[in-house]
Amino acid sequence: MVTSEIWRKSSYSGSGDGNACVEVAHHHPSISIRDSKAPARAALTFPTTAFTFFLEALKRSPH
Repeated sequence: MVTSEIWRKSSYSGSGDGNACVEVAHHHPSISIRDSKAPARAALTFPTTAFTFFLEALKRSPH
């Protein structure tokens, strides 16, 4: 679990307590993500380049 990082909640989480989103923390050279509903649970950590590639692929995929 990453505890000393600054976590940012998705801007798409909406108003209120953001019940359906993830939080992201950047700590070079990695990026971690966690469930905003359970921040004390484990976070997933990826190399920054892999996470960036993943986000770009999501942007290109049909919704």
